[in-house]
Amino acid sequence: MTELLSNRPAFGAPGIQPRWTRSDKDGVGTAYSSSSPVWWTVSAGILSEVYYPTIDQPQIRDLQFMITDGETFCHDERRHTKNSIKRLCGDSLGYQIINEDDEGRYRIEKQIISAPHSACVLVHTRFIPSKGWRGKLRLYALLAPHLDGGGWDNTAQLALVNGERILVASHRQRWLALGCTRAFSAASCGYVGVSDGWQDLMSNKLLDWQFNIAADGNVAMIAEIPLENTQEGTEEFVLGLAFSDHLHGATTSLSQSLAIPFQSQVAKFQEQWERACRTTVKLDEVSQDGGRLYRISHSLLLAHEDKRYPGAMIASLSIPWGEAKGDDDLGGYHLVWTRDMVNSALGLLASGNTETPFRALVYLACSQCPDGGFHQNFWVNGEPYWSGIQLDEVAFPILLAWKLHEAKSLREFDPWPMVRAAAGYLIRKGPATPQERWEENSGYSPSTLASNIAALVCAAKFAEDRGEANLARYLHEYADFLESHIEEWTVTTTGTLVEGIRRHFIRIHPIDLNESSPNEDPNSGKLFLKNRAPGLKAVFPAKEIVDAGFLELVRFGIRLPNDPLIEDSLKVVDATLKVETPIGPCWRRYNRDGYGQRADGGPFVGWGQGRAWPLLTGERAHYELTAGRDVKPLLRALESFANSTGLLPEQIWDTADDLELRMQFGRPTGSAMPLMWAHAEYIKLLRSINDGEVFDRIPAVADRYCKRRERIDFEVWKFNRQIQHMRRDRILRIQAQAAFRLRMSTDGWKTQSDRDSTDTGIGVHYIDIPTREYGDSPLQFTFFWVVARRWEKRDFSIELL
Repeated sequence: MTELLSNRPAFGAPGIQPRWTRSDKDGVGTAYSSSSPVWWTVSAGILSEVYYPTIDQPQIRDLQFMITDGETFCHDERRHTKNSIKRLCGDSLGYQIINEDDEGRYRIEKQIISAPHSACVLVHTRFIPSKGWRGKLRLYALLAPHLDGGGWDNTAQLALVNGERILVASHRQRWLALGCTRAFSAASCGYVGVSDGWQDLMSNKLLDWQFNIAADGNVAMIAEIPLENTQEGTEEFVLGLAFSDHLHGATTSLSQSLAIPFQSQVAKFQEQWERACRTTVKLDEVSQDGGRLYRISHSLLLAHEDKRYPGAMIASLSIPWGEAKGDDDLGGYHLVWTRDMVNSALGLLASGNTETPFRALVYLACSQCPDGGFHQNFWVNGEPYWSGIQLDEVAFPILLAWKLHEAKSLREFDPWPMVRAAAGYLIRKGPATPQERWEENSGYSPSTLASNIAALVCAAKFAEDRGEANLARYLHEYADFLESHIEEWTVTTTGTLVEGIRRHFIRIHPIDLNESSPNEDPNSGKLFLKNRAPGLKAVFPAKEIVDAGFLELVRFGIRLPNDPLIEDSLKVVDATLKVETPIGPCWRRYNRDGYGQRADGGPFVGWGQGRAWPLLTGERAHYELTAGRDVKPLLRALESFANSTGLLPEQIWDTADDLELRMQFGRPTGSAMPLMWAHAEYIKLLRSINDGEVFDRIPAVADRYCKRRERIDFEVWKFNRQIQHMRRDRILRIQAQAAFRLRMSTDGWKTQSDRDSTDTGIGVHYIDIPTREYGDSPLQFTFFWVVARRWEKRDFSIELL
């Protein structure tokens, strides 16, 4: 049994404010086995966050070595060595790291993998002192637990297992254990910033404090690894970091993992990954790097699926600007966003993988809210984190269901209940979205409208397949209503950003969702921009803020690539958002964006400066492919934005190198890396090039909107969009969320007529009114609620133009 030592407590409780680490990772790893529920990251040459037992729960801040001669210097790996990293081999997500002292006194070689069938991270280490320093150096392992996703209230403790020292930490029911194939010769537990081992060694280059316990605080623990100081000079051992919900489980997992030869563990680790990647579609030849980033992206997408909740895929194993974040900001990007998740699933589908996208769809169906919507983001157990609503995130699961239907990969699962509920939600809550895809503003967004239109057409096709012809017709007609208003809602006719281009798409036409009769003129709205630095202007004419979200209209097949409005809007986007980096072109999200690394190199904390996103280079490449132009320069740029181990960042530094800030033009900032949305976009781009058409394009959508056909145009009145006037050549559709009888008049209530609503079966009831037959007087109406047996007690009016 494990003996916990509780004498000799550390001083300095509870320690300084806990913080995470930078999110620009150099590596992400896990075993491809559900019996190894641990994920880990590498940054600046050391092990950073490790996640257990689910992919959204980080358990440590970092684990690194400290080196000292006891007299003249003391180093920690992260700050005092130059590091290089490469993947071990094949498709596996294991890494080899070399950290070297600038003065050549020592070299550390590490291989990091997960135990293939255990919740344990293994760090095989070769410590190589130079010839003149053999026998003079001492080596320590320093670990900062952040159990259950937080740095506070952790307890670090020295323990004995079979008479040998190990270090353990706990928080509530969560435990970790740190051990080595060489029994630790000394150890200490302390409070970070006060009595931890880093402070001790840095003060006099000796480990003077040997505390057995540091309870209930921000803690760190340190252990000395005895060196044999042989004539050959190379010291070789394996560190193990194991996790469990019980102390006994952590120590058992640690001991068993260290007892198996490391090379045997590596062989099994690699074999798991090779088996998982064996059936990918061959896309190497259409890439510009021989398929390297393709294979890495595929493995990364697989690695971002949870093992306890199969199908749950998070946005990134990272915490953006984590060095500035503590326990009060638990989310990071290790959460489920349905937009990111569906893109990840579609990226895997493009690679030929149908298993994971299928699990993702079933998981999403089980995560859907009772009203048909989806939370803005949520933990893998389904609990919501942020409370916003984004209509594109409700649409994307429908699109995934349709793509799997087209691939004949739905098996025995019926997505129709999920699709039906989501379609009803889009119609009841839309057309204005509470947030668009940048999660900041409400209103009419071209990208959100594109996803909603495509999703409703797909939902209509599902309804047709199930013999629900009336519902299919209604869904098609509502999609047509949205499509016919795209330009009316989201295109300015008085643009000022580029001389000679007055008409172009805007980022979003802002709408106050509390306003029942919103102003729908895109020339007149005022847009409040979040994340702006204190003192900077934050409110701008909406027509002066642009992004490239309208390209989603082309992606799904709603607009043709050679549409003059699309081409003019791209000219505005390029003049406003395009950045020519030494690596290739990249684009910012929108002008005057404040979400990004600050100008002085500091982290984004409430405000910053929006930077260029490699993802948007991929989106532009998809458009250029549709337009029939050469996409190789954009493909090459996207591949080159990845770091040395093939991780794509969310954002890059988009101005000149600043060595003092350690920022390089075209290289990652401190935002999320890797971003799975970007990796998925890259795989889909390769597949699109290979197939000669955009992978996300939906033929049913393109057939409906890019080919000539007879159509009926609708104008929709609803309680969250009470229009005051409409064109007479459109049919008026009045809809509500309960059965009603409409009483209407066109002569000031001198005469009147009643009509009963039609039930769609998705929480919407409606009446169609052909307005051509009425005169010039306003159309007036009120409601009798059939179930409640009461009148609305107010009248409404629409002017016919």
